[in-house]
Amino acid sequence: MNNVMIRLSSIQDVRSFVDIVTKYNMDIDLSSGRYVVDAKSIMGIFSLDLLNPIKLSAQTDKEEDVKALMDDLKAFIVNE
Repeated sequence: MNNVMIRLSSIQDVRSFVDIVTKYNMDIDLSSGRYVVDAKSIMGIFSLDLLNPIKLSAQTDKEEDVKALMDDLKAFIVNE
């Protein structure tokens, strides 16, 4: 499992984020506090607290897929 913190600050950020993650054939989850949602679900994302960074977990063993995902999501990744 690969984890990184992301920030989704606007509705457009959420749309762009979902467009990116739906291209990947792997399980990707977002968690905020005790809530975990599918990162490919716009409705699920809007149920999270978007005022704070959110933990993204990508579940795959393919390092090349993880690297490609992280490159695509670099605009959303925060260093906290």
